[in-house]
Amino acid sequence: MRAVLSISMSEAELFVVCKNCGSEVSPYVTECPYCGQRVRKRAPKIPARGAEAEAPRRRRAVTLPRLRRDEIPGIAPETRPYATGALVVASLAITILWGANVLGFQHAGVLTGPIHGDWWRLLTTSFVHDNAGVVFATLVTTAVFGMHLERRFGPALVVGTFVVGGAAGAALSVALSVYPVVGANGAALALLVAWLVDDRLADQRGEERGSDLIGVAVVAAVLLALPLADTNVSWAAAVGGIGFGAVVGALSSPFRR
Repeated sequence: MRAVLSISMSEAELFVVCKNCGSEVSPYVTECPYCGQRVRKRAPKIPARGAEAEAPRRRRAVTLPRLRRDEIPGIAPETRPYATGALVVASLAITILWGANVLGFQHAGVLTGPIHGDWWRLLTTSFVHDNAGVVFATLVTTAVFGMHLERRFGPALVVGTFVVGGAAGAALSVALSVYPVVGANGAALALLVAWLVDDRLADQRGEERGSDLIGVAVVAAVLLALPLADTNVSWAAAVGGIGFGAVVGALSSPFRR
């Protein structure tokens, strides 16, 4: 005879009836102890002693940053990083013009030796590249971290960090007589470090952003290794850019837009 369980159970049910032999058996068994017929596929879980009275554990409240103007909670406003795009386009345009022999190194404002009073070259040398790998690494970094900084702090900070960070790196190269100084490795590292310092300070304030710091470390390592692949890239410019970016990140972090 097929064993069929008559189920009309409630939370307070004390027994079930085996339809094979009619015996009352515990609701926490799967087979009837009298006739051996299966009464259910699996036994219900037995609640732990005192589990009903145990208060639920409180989770640590997550502190979120204040909302921006016109921002819907949980949804970031659409902010287009025009300044970051302009920096990338300007660097590409000058690099292409140099590659097509329309501009020479001197006319493009590159530091190939002692500055001789041409201090404006400190501001322009970050916009010229002579290596496809260098231009890819530096401008991708500029695009990624410049975009994040621009959406958080506005375009002025991004342009200032790129231009002045690159100039600070070039100035350090001049001071240490490290030539030539070509490319935006210092400027790109200034943006990366400014973002990183702000991110770490935000974490200390309780703003959990879930950033991929391993990826950031890999990008930074690539930029720091560029002088080994291209002798026109200055390691001193990278050090100067890192220092300037750290200052920018520390000063700007409390003033999130």
